[in-house]
Amino acid sequence: MCWICDHPQATRSDYLNHMLDLVATYGWAVQGVSRDGLHPPWAYTVGLTEAGLPELVVSGMSVRRAHELLNDVASHIVHPGVALLPGQQVPLVGGPTLEIVELSETKAGLVTAVDIYGPGIRALQLVHADDRGHWPWQVGYRGHQFVLGERVCPPATAA
Repeated sequence: MCWICDHPQATRSDYLNHMLDLVATYGWAVQGVSRDGLHPPWAYTVGLTEAGLPELVVSGMSVRRAHELLNDVASHIVHPGVALLPGQQVPLVGGPTLEIVELSETKAGLVTAVDIYGPGIRALQLVHADDRGHWPWQVGYRGHQFVLGERVCPPATAA
């Protein structure tokens, strides 16, 4: 069950304070958004902005799986000297290959992060290849994810 469902008398301000408590405790929180009739599920971090990092977004996978992926990647990038670059491809052990895409607009999809940190936040999307290695921008891609920015071509190399 979601926090808002468990606290039906709570206000939006109560929820934002709850998220800030999570950020204070863990360094970031993950906001999941369930699938609806028009959009696949997606999830994003809230709180990496406080560490001077971009928030992270993933779409087209279950909220639970997205939550795990975002926590794994966030825990990696909070270390000094580790950065994700737009265009960088990152193969995951036991998972899909990711390509990093910088969001062109954060206001629409990252509502909680924008409510807390303002519309000027930066965010990177973790775009994932399908089980055959195809990307959403390629013919033959099997999946349901939206891409919220433009690719950097050719992909950047990891530093």
